[in-house]
Amino acid sequence: MNAYLSKLHSKLNYINTSVTKFNFIELRALLIVLLGLAVMYIPSFVDLFKGIWSTDQQGHGPIVLAISAWFFYYKAKQLAAMNFVAIPAPQLGWPILILGCVLFIVGRSQSLYIFEVGSLILVLLGIVLLFYGVSIAKHFWFAFFFMLFMVPLPASIVDVVTQPMKLAVSFASEHLLYFLGYPVARSGVVVYIGSYQLLVADACAGLNSLFTLEALGLLYMNVMRHESPLRNMLLAALIVPISFTSNVTRVVILALITYYWGDEAGQGFIHEFSGMLLFITALLLIMGVDSLLRLISKQLELRHKGNVNKTYGDKKTYGKKV
Repeated sequence: MNAYLSKLHSKLNYINTSVTKFNFIELRALLIVLLGLAVMYIPSFVDLFKGIWSTDQQGHGPIVLAISAWFFYYKAKQLAAMNFVAIPAPQLGWPILILGCVLFIVGRSQSLYIFEVGSLILVLLGIVLLFYGVSIAKHFWFAFFFMLFMVPLPASIVDVVTQPMKLAVSFASEHLLYFLGYPVARSGVVVYIGSYQLLVADACAGLNSLFTLEALGLLYMNVMRHESPLRNMLLAALIVPISFTSNVTRVVILALITYYWGDEAGQGFIHEFSGMLLFITALLLIMGVDSLLRLISKQLELRHKGNVNKTYGDKKTYGKKV
């Protein structure tokens, strides 16, 4: 009996040593891969911070990157507290990783940011699949999806979509200011108020602004974790008019600041602060719409319960002997 227990103890020690050795080898391999990833992408991010991410049109890129990194950390911390089993999926991981590397090479060599930045999503997904498998990759799905908002779109697409949006914001701003009694006129995307003129730029009413606010709304929904899919879909769809309303609010406030305090006030610090005002307005509108949807949902639920109780009461009355 003692000999059997000794043999079993030896086998358990061997298995434990093998698992520890495997984990060490896997961790070392992962660290090497992450080091290679840093060597690949740090020069790209340096160029982005010095280039398009320092402009108003793409200024949301660093914010999205920081939030995505926080999501990865948050989800990884959750996994560390769970008893998960890693089932590597190399049959999926290798093709995705290779595709991401090819896109990075093409994007970096041809200065195509949509490939260079977008490849990071595929590379990270491929690494997670290679080391941990499909179930763990699903755990990080929102972080991967959220990173799409930091990928710069081609200027040709942005210009085509942005022009109608700028015209719509300019039109709405002009009519709102006219309704408020201000001397205002408009020519295309140029708004004239008093002796001043304001050009509605891409940052005030562009596609990138819409993407940023859409990302903000999706982040809000992910944090709130509503159980109703219909409520989530409605809130996501309503972010588009919320973005439009926020942009009109920004243009109107800048026009009024310029009208009362001059060009220097309108184009100086207050102009930069209006970008923050845009996000505050959008967040307040999202919260307000979400509260309204919650109220409507509760009213419909109460009405449905009332109808069910009424129907049940009628059936009881009908079945009762008189």
